[in-house]
Amino acid sequence: MQPRTRTTLTGVGLATLLALTGCAGTRDEGGAVAAEQTPSGTPSPDVPPSSTAPTTPSNPRLDDPTPSSPAGRPPRSQTPLPTLRPPTGPPRTPTDSRKSNALAGRINRGGDGPCYGLLTDDGRQYALHGTGKGTFAVGTTVRVTIGPADPAADCGPGIPATIVDISPVG
Repeated sequence: MQPRTRTTLTGVGLATLLALTGCAGTRDEGGAVAAEQTPSGTPSPDVPPSSTAPTTPSNPRLDDPTPSSPAGRPPRSQTPLPTLRPPTGPPRTPTDSRKSNALAGRINRGGDGPCYGLLTDDGRQYALHGTGKGTFAVGTTVRVTIGPADPAADCGPGIPATIVDISPVG
């Protein structure tokens, strides 16, 4: 194509776009096409004409001293937002309480049981006993639910406990 032809086609396309945009209809202040008008801007024959006189558009920011909300949104509240009081001091009881029979840590004496060694993140060593609980290799991170220790079982150094449930983590 030659440059003159391309310019002519662009001008024709722009004129068509403007003509179609002009036929889109009139809009009320909220931006929606009025219900009693057709897209061409003339009243539709099946809808009776409105009894209210047309008003001139106004600027709500200049005319009304109170803020108004956009169409479709509830008005903003004039009351202040609630705020929390500052704390009076540190909490008297722990705020992140845990179950005392739930442990997590790494197996440091493993195998297929019935004795296992568990080292928790806070450095506590547990001597766990549980028959038929599975095979856990040294270094496996586990979550364990414990119960009272079996006095007949001696599983080595650490706080003695019986395994109620054990499962690998991750």
